[in-house]
Amino acid sequence: MTLLRDERGSVLPLTIAYAVLAIALIVVSASATSLHLAQKRLDAVADAAALAGADGFTLVVDGEAARAVLDDASVRAQAEAVVAAMPGDPVLVSAGTPDGLSARVTVSITWRAPFVSAFVLSGVPLQATATSRTALN
Repeated sequence: MTLLRDERGSVLPLTIAYAVLAIALIVVSASATSLHLAQKRLDAVADAAALAGADGFTLVVDGEAARAVLDDASVRAQAEAVVAAMPGDPVLVSAGTPDGLSARVTVSITWRAPFVSAFVLSGVPLQATATSRTALN
């Protein structure tokens, strides 16, 4: 009878440890999902800004041929307008045209963890770059 009494309550620390582990896994999983979604949203902002930048072309007519030409100022102006309209305060890092036919835009944001925890870093910088070509080559 004394042997049974000595083992009584030995399951409680194990149960507490498993509960702490389960909570830690939930916090890390939720944070990883939030980080992934933030990166996907930032990718979408970069894609939209690059597409808008590529639509800011100037049509140049050379004889009977017409071609679209992009410049850095028009790409940046279009990209700034799109980025300013997006939620989450993304920052336009760079916008320009590497070849006069395509727009390349880079945006960034700082991700914050949804839960304050010792298991997850907070304030992770995210960056996305997208390139889009004009419809008229």
